[in-house]
Amino acid sequence: MFKTTFAVMMGAAAMTVLPAANAAASDVDDPWLVRVRAISVMPEEDGTIRPIGGTVDIGDQIVPELDISYFVSENIAFELILGVTNHDVNANATSVGDVDLGDVWLLPPTVTAQYHFNPRGGFRPYVGAGVNYTVFFGEDEGDVTSIDYSNEFGFALQAGADIPINDTWFFNADVKKLWLSTDVKVDAGGVAVEADADINPWIVGIGLGRRF
Repeated sequence: MFKTTFAVMMGAAAMTVLPAANAAASDVDDPWLVRVRAISVMPEEDGTIRPIGGTVDIGDQIVPELDISYFVSENIAFELILGVTNHDVNANATSVGDVDLGDVWLLPPTVTAQYHFNPRGGFRPYVGAGVNYTVFFGEDEGDVTSIDYSNEFGFALQAGADIPINDTWFFNADVKKLWLSTDVKVDAGGVAVEADADINPWIVGIGLGRRF
């Protein structure tokens, strides 16, 4: 299931970017920009746990991120953002106390459309908006018998800047806000527990990019 969903997302991203790229390839001399960042993923979690109450707590994580941009004009680009994170999950202050829900891997491939304000200057800010599809996999159950997360679509906003080091290399700083939600089903030793969990992370990153 994970491999199939990932392949579908990559195909959808290609179908989004490539037709526009083919139509406008002659407009930009070096249309590709590839960046590698170190990012801090900081969830702003919220949720409702039934029937035991309590709150959802999801740990922060620092991981690498890869993104690939294609400029269809000097100012407009489409970006595919790729990264995988692992998060510890807990249910706190429930009617049965704190519960360790183990950890889970998240793959939230995201496609954004960007506007670059000063694409050939010494400081190159941009903003973007797009969609993501979050895939949950590799669950570790922690204190419960089993746990299942639903894969969901969400929205993304982005702002950042590229600062040239030379003609082809750039320093990059980037901030994203993702709206991610999931329905969680837990088997706690024969007791069915359900949660509506909003993850909604801030993602702050710095890194290097190369344009060609």
